[in-house]
Amino acid sequence: MVADIDVTLLVEELCRHDSETEWIEFKANNSNPEMIGQRISALANSACRLGIPTAYMVWGVDDETHEVVGSSFRYRLERRGNEELENWLHHQLTDNASFEFVEDEIDGKHVTVLMVQAAFYHTVDFERVPYVRVGSYTKKLREYPAIESEVWDRITKSDFESVTARGGLGLSDALSLLDYPKYFDLLGTPMPQSQDEVAHYLCDDEILSRQDDGRYAVTNLGALLLARRLRDFPSVARKALRLVQYEGRGRTEMLRSRDYDGGYAVEFEAAVDMVMALTPAREDIVGAVRRQTTAYPERAVREILANALIHQDLAVTGSGPVVEVFSDRVDFTNPGTSLVDLMRLVDNPPKSRNQRLASLMRRFRFCEELGTGWDRIISSCEASYLPAPKVVEYEEAGGSVRVSLMSYVPYRSMDAWDRVMACYWHACICFTNGDVMSNQSLRARFGEGGPSPSTVSKLLSAAVEARLIKPVDPTTAPRYMRYVPVWA
Repeated sequence: MVADIDVTLLVEELCRHDSETEWIEFKANNSNPEMIGQRISALANSACRLGIPTAYMVWGVDDETHEVVGSSFRYRLERRGNEELENWLHHQLTDNASFEFVEDEIDGKHVTVLMVQAAFYHTVDFERVPYVRVGSYTKKLREYPAIESEVWDRITKSDFESVTARGGLGLSDALSLLDYPKYFDLLGTPMPQSQDEVAHYLCDDEILSRQDDGRYAVTNLGALLLARRLRDFPSVARKALRLVQYEGRGRTEMLRSRDYDGGYAVEFEAAVDMVMALTPAREDIVGAVRRQTTAYPERAVREILANALIHQDLAVTGSGPVVEVFSDRVDFTNPGTSLVDLMRLVDNPPKSRNQRLASLMRRFRFCEELGTGWDRIISSCEASYLPAPKVVEYEEAGGSVRVSLMSYVPYRSMDAWDRVMACYWHACICFTNGDVMSNQSLRARFGEGGPSPSTVSKLLSAAVEARLIKPVDPTTAPRYMRYVPVWA
């Protein structure tokens, strides 16, 4: 089971309710796909309206007596046409729908539980129609304007980070799910002796929240950063960082794959170390000193990975950040489109769709929020004479951004566009440092054995023609010409 849920205890707890509610429904054997899709929409929207993190539909429990009677429903065997039920449901529901099936035997009787996370960002719709529970009935949300208003009021006042990932926990149980010593270690703060004091700090940073009944809830923010196992939290289980190494330059032959099951703050250093270990390195002897040179600057790896974690769109379900290591590059991909123009990454003020996540990652010293992260990435690549990183945005399936860190290539082996982009980013870095690009500075950027002054002049002309850079003074003699980005 993905979330390691004790189905027996969960069903016992749900059966204690006197009747079906707007966030609990019991079924016998009904496996109609359309019915299940409508219920997911209705339960998610109702849970959001009521401020409940998770709603449930249970197969194998009598809806009147709440007696466990067993069910013939097996979600893995159900299909809609030629498609598996779970996959079909994901295609028919909006991208913010987060749900999980778990199943087990209770006293020899099969029971299946569908756990549905509360809607966030917008309503969960099935086949473009939002549903809601009204008492024990499933209705179209638009037919109940007052309830619809309540749902949207909840949605506009909440965000994914603050939504409860797992609630109704005693303090000891809540802390057992988190690597909270890591929190104090990263902040450089002595860890308190009592659990109550630990809870005080974690509640201040919205990693935990104290419920009205005195129990505690772990927020999505807390789970994403400090979970010992992300699979303990269904709402973020699929947002675990994944690292894949391939043989050669394509995705045909996979050499190894690893899912980092802990929270981002728990696993970040290990992930960076693994990327550096999987990329080639060489040893040079300088004088009497043996010095190791890595294929990629660790500073750039850290910055790009931190950006992928922080700037991902958490509303995109079923996918998380991925690092792919090839023989000639490392790709970092995160769900969601960029909030800024990809050509203005160097000079744009900082923007993040996940403010709390960004703030804590900064305090953990994994990143900064000054908008200079991309400057450091470009500068470290230039210092190693690497090609400029490639940034590509994809719009399919909610969108994604991929940053490719390229290995060393001699200038003569670089393609024309890579040369032009190296020229553009060099102009950007010079400008943000209060300087201007020249023929000499661009030659130095490519290192010894790089292009000749005449070759660089042609490259500068190509970048001007591509409208990426412009001369500071077009009337200056060519040998004294200085350049800035076209937007400067």
